[in-house]
Amino acid sequence: MNLKKILLFSVTCFIGVGLISSQAQQVKMTLSESITYALENNTDVKNAQLETLISRATIGEQRSQGLPQINSTLELTKNVQPPLIILPAEAGSVIGGGDGNGGGNGGGAPPPDDSPSDITVIPFAVNFQSSLTTTIEQMIFNGSYFVGLKAAKTLKELTDYDKEKAELDVIEAVKKAYFTVLVNEERSRLIAANLERLDQLLKETTALFEEGFVEKLDVSRIKVQLNNLQTDFDKATTATEVSKYLLKIQMGMPLEMELVLEESLQEYSNDENEFYSTLEAEMLNRVEIFQLEKNIELATLDLKNNQVQYIPNFSAFGTYQRVTGAEDFGNVYQADRWFSTSFVGLRLTIPIFDGLRKSYVIQSNRLQIRQLENAKFNTLQNIKIEEFQAKATLKNSLKALEVQKENRILAKEVFDMTNIKYQEGVGSNLEVVEADAALKEAETNYYAALYDALIAKVDLEKALGILK
Repeated sequence: MNLKKILLFSVTCFIGVGLISSQAQQVKMTLSESITYALENNTDVKNAQLETLISRATIGEQRSQGLPQINSTLELTKNVQPPLIILPAEAGSVIGGGDGNGGGNGGGAPPPDDSPSDITVIPFAVNFQSSLTTTIEQMIFNGSYFVGLKAAKTLKELTDYDKEKAELDVIEAVKKAYFTVLVNEERSRLIAANLERLDQLLKETTALFEEGFVEKLDVSRIKVQLNNLQTDFDKATTATEVSKYLLKIQMGMPLEMELVLEESLQEYSNDENEFYSTLEAEMLNRVEIFQLEKNIELATLDLKNNQVQYIPNFSAFGTYQRVTGAEDFGNVYQADRWFSTSFVGLRLTIPIFDGLRKSYVIQSNRLQIRQLENAKFNTLQNIKIEEFQAKATLKNSLKALEVQKENRILAKEVFDMTNIKYQEGVGSNLEVVEADAALKEAETNYYAALYDALIAKVDLEKALGILK
């Protein structure tokens, strides 16, 4: 095999691998699949899920405070300058090691050169000391502990609602972005079909012009219309790509992946009964209300926690210690040098006066609860307004959709009749161009009205608490 064939084979393999990789990156999805993908990959939803795990850990952290707290400490000390005890000079000979004149430092060691004669200085520590201490403390009663347990559980419930709210926001965003892509794709398809019709018309008119049956003005008129349509097509294509990028961002999908929507806008226009069934749907409890209720509950528990600060705390404790010491480091850890000490006890902590700090904190808690209750009332009012506006918007959108649907049918009839007349030689080129423009506008208006109705339906589902 010569060099040329080797290069050709390598390039062919490279292109083949590239095509396989490109095909592997293409993903086809329906709206339902897009929502499922978003709920698994959107960053906000992931963070909300992590927050629920953090709240579970918080419950365990709070519960652990009621279990025995056991600690052990191992210490080794080198007394560079051992602690001293100062006694009268007469005591030196009684304790042992003093010279009776007050100059000794105990144990027969010579006194410091500058020691006064009326005292005896005795060190009361060896060069090396070590200790192993184990302490245990058990809470018997602490009002804050039980309030904290309940608060941790309430926090867990709040994070669950926060996760649900994050998922609903993602569902709403994905639906609207998905419909935006469908509308832009439909606009591109309509303009492409219109371009094809005008291009055919241009060819026919040019042929008639060359044979002397029409004027050059007729050809120029179609060319102008064709150029304008080409510009509209380029804009629609760009809008489609941009809207796909926005949809992928909402879904948490890598931007380099090619997303293909398996549904078309036409499929949603065939099921108008779903629009009217949404108008008749009953309102469910909104997650925003649950969030506020849990925040009120947390604020109430915070108030209780500050109130129980006036109650004494009761706990039990114990300490066990083994100590050793030696003048030489090598003897410190010999078995016969270890001695034990231990003690147990009860501790009652009684709050007496804190400068009225807790009183002011309790007042602040009560005011915060009132603020949250006001926010809940205001949210309920806003939800009612939101429901009313969403229903009114959807009703108006459905009326507009019916009008544009009829206009589309009429415009198609006009175009077909005008085109037939032109083909038979009893109609003008201008009439065909105008009818084609009117048909394009009617189709664009119809799908724009359908898009408005779909978005209004999503808004109403959100207002009613039935978005899924």
